[in-house]
Amino acid sequence: MPMYETDDMVDKKKREKRKKNLIRLGVGLAIVAVGGIIYATNELWMPKIRGLGKQYTTIVNDGKLAKGNFPIEITDSESYRMECADNILCVLSDANIYMYSNEGGLIKKRQHAYSNAIMNTAGERVLIYESGGYRFSVEDRNDIVYTKSFTENIMFVRMSEEGYTAVVTTPQDYDCKITVFDHDGKEIYERKCVERVSDICFTEDSEGCVVSYIYAENGSLATSVQEISFTEEKEKWTSAGLDTAGIQVCGFSGGASVVGMDACGYVDEGGNIISMYHYNGDFVEGSCENGKAAVAINSDETREYTAALFDDGGKEPLELNFESPLIDITVQDGLAYIMTENSIEAYDFSGGLRSTAQISDSYTGFVRADGYVYLKGFEKIDRINYES
Repeated sequence: MPMYETDDMVDKKKREKRKKNLIRLGVGLAIVAVGGIIYATNELWMPKIRGLGKQYTTIVNDGKLAKGNFPIEITDSESYRMECADNILCVLSDANIYMYSNEGGLIKKRQHAYSNAIMNTAGERVLIYESGGYRFSVEDRNDIVYTKSFTENIMFVRMSEEGYTAVVTTPQDYDCKITVFDHDGKEIYERKCVERVSDICFTEDSEGCVVSYIYAENGSLATSVQEISFTEEKEKWTSAGLDTAGIQVCGFSGGASVVGMDACGYVDEGGNIISMYHYNGDFVEGSCENGKAAVAINSDETREYTAALFDDGGKEPLELNFESPLIDITVQDGLAYIMTENSIEAYDFSGGLRSTAQISDSYTGFVRADGYVYLKGFEKIDRINYES
């Protein structure tokens, strides 16, 4: 039977065609209008776009070793420590402490007469203490600010940017005792602890501190974290136990991070565990600052070399994989600086490579300060320029 289009069907098709044409015209006019707005306001948004492009441009440093006073030769110690204070490179050997300018010029040298000497720096001050001994001192480039002696063995000492010091000793009647001194060396706080203190960091403006404790739980070591105020007797909060032997604690506004020997984790300001990360390899080094943390992990068996970055308590770390073993890692100014056998690379906590430099000698660690990277060799210190 033949098929015929009626007048109604023809009219319907014409109306649908006109409707489609009108829609296409409307879309075209809208695109033109948006394009006009974008063009008219380009002076407002174009600089921001350009800025974003610059923000994530990788800086390639030349890695050339400084000349002049560098390398600094270390001849009086089989092992030495290297830290930076305010525009000063500080070197601690078995017998002496040295202070150098950024250009490698010797500012100061003195004998410290400490056995098993340990050094920390903060701000413009340098702290030296006798691990397992009885003394510590705080000094700057000009003089010794004060010294303290104890009748109990010193486990460790920590110093804040404001010049406060927290000393952990081992009294006979308690596992540990924390004694805090202010900027001038006046004792302001004491706390006796029934569990072994593994680390301390000061809170903002040195009004209190965050303490990590190690204890045995179900046949293995665990770490709990506690925040205390120097003006209150009762602690602010205490966390549950993290399944690791914590070696470094770092407090921030949202809680605290703990770097341990076989895992690391975060607790919130209520003491609740919010994340745990177990290493798939051997712990090399860890670092934390203002809620950000980074750990370097090497697995020689599987030839996997990993840096795990944690941003403000994130439950899942960002893992960066490298082709050669990791040597050192530190978190500073919102970036993670990672040393491998042949390079130093800086990453943001989104995984963006922000800067890099090639190194060609054997080094065991580094310190970054004032636009430089100081490279720790076995008997010498080199320096490279490092922009990031």
